[in-house]
Amino acid sequence: MKRRFIEAESTGTTPEDSLCRALLTLDSLAEMRAFLRDLCTPAELEALTDRWRVVPYILQGVAYREIHERTAVSVTTIGRVARFLQQGNGGYLAAVAHKALPRAAASPRARKKIPASPKKTNAIRVAQKRSRSSIRSAP
Repeated sequence: MKRRFIEAESTGTTPEDSLCRALLTLDSLAEMRAFLRDLCTPAELEALTDRWRVVPYILQGVAYREIHERTAVSVTTIGRVARFLQQGNGGYLAAVAHKALPRAAASPRARKKIPASPKKTNAIRVAQKRSRSSIRSAP
């Protein structure tokens, strides 16, 4: 991945801030989909959706191998997502807290626990609780 020194633009914001603001202005799923398809290559969009798709399984404690079998997402990617759920910037958990989480089927197999840092443990519990309640209330 390219690393560049990011200077504040004349507006006092970084290009990353500008992109985040652009994402926040979109009002509908259709607008967001169109923006992402314009912004990302098909491979980039697939990588993003693969990462997001495994979040509910990880929060439910499904074993990485089983997640891979269900989704065809690599175990490496699954591990990366789990690491960011535990040690990241809180973005996945913020999206989960806003009930943006896709549903995952409950796993009958053994589950792999995700060790969480003390500061993230409560956020993960809240996200898991919301995920379970939204699954129960779904039609």
